[in-house]
Amino acid sequence: MRHTVTHLGPKAAKGKLFPRVRGRRPASNDTRTSRATFWHSLRAEWIKMRTMRSTLYVILGALAFSMGLAALSGSSAGGEYARLPPADQAAFDPLATSLRGYLVAQIAFGLLGGLVMTSEYGARTIVATLTSVPHRARVLGSKAAVLVGVALPVGVLVSLAGFLIGQASLSGAGAPHLALSDGAALRGVFGGGMYLALAGLFGLALGAVICSTTATVTTLFGVMLIVQAFAPALPGAVGDWVSKFWPPIAGGRIITAFRDPELLSPWAGLAVMAGCVAALLAAAFIVFRERDA
Repeated sequence: MRHTVTHLGPKAAKGKLFPRVRGRRPASNDTRTSRATFWHSLRAEWIKMRTMRSTLYVILGALAFSMGLAALSGSSAGGEYARLPPADQAAFDPLATSLRGYLVAQIAFGLLGGLVMTSEYGARTIVATLTSVPHRARVLGSKAAVLVGVALPVGVLVSLAGFLIGQASLSGAGAPHLALSDGAALRGVFGGGMYLALAGLFGLALGAVICSTTATVTTLFGVMLIVQAFAPALPGAVGDWVSKFWPPIAGGRIITAFRDPELLSPWAGLAVMAGCVAALLAAAFIVFRERDA
């Protein structure tokens, strides 16, 4: 039996043995990553924050501390009110007394904001994040948006819980107290939530600049607590300036009902805090854009 061998030309052989596959070329990595929109980044950051265990711990811890301090401060201040001299009774501030837990809550919210950034550097997931979304401003902006979306309502809840418990304690002790319908009370509750959200953004900006959880927490304690504690002991004009314009001290005026003419008004103080956070965030965007992952 004869076998017939057919000789094909180069073009025919190429067409027969290696047929051309028609269709789209596979997209390159640059094409895929360039299609990652702000909405995609926002969803990714929400999943990260929702699945981060520290988020729940920080929220519950801030709520518990604020409620506990409100009860202790309300009962203690309410019991001492009758023994105060007239001048101190006139300056008694039931709103600030019930919302004193913000001193601890601001550290908790600042820590949460810092962890949104530093946890990625610690686990080296920042490399995958920037590979998926190479636009660094988009990454940091989505982190800030998700953080505010969580911190603002939780901050209002923390302030509301502290206010209700603190005012109930003051009322039970026979001291002056406020109703939630009072203008100063509403301003303190919602303004307190805004202040805690700003504290979270402050921590986020610190985390983006420092990239270390330990250093971020240390800086938060120094800026928000230690300076505030030692401000009255600072000499002369320095102490007066710090007590009036230091951002956490000025921002804390939003939860006060007593108007001290030597200090900023509540909304002016919160504006100082917001301006400081905005400046630090701008620096964080610049540093984050230029730094290697």
